[in-house]
Amino acid sequence: MHVRKHPDIIYSLGEIMNISKTKSTKRFNYTVNLNDTAKQAGSNVVTISTLPIEDSRYSIGQTSLTMTVREAKALNSFLSDTLS
Repeated sequence: MHVRKHPDIIYSLGEIMNISKTKSTKRFNYTVNLNDTAKQAGSNVVTISTLPIEDSRYSIGQTSLTMTVREAKALNSFLSDTLS
């Protein structure tokens, strides 16, 4: 099996198998993992993780929130409507 690698996408025989995107800010990591061929629960998830910052009142320790893509889309819609 021939596999070509791209920073965000893994291709196998011309099909997209796995997509992983990450964005980081000073306080948070945002990660989206998508697997078009997987039917298992937990294959397509969005995770928001805090980054512990010493001497900060915002983030103590590390916490993460994982949600399905459907839940993330609902959150995106809510935030877009509310913050626009």
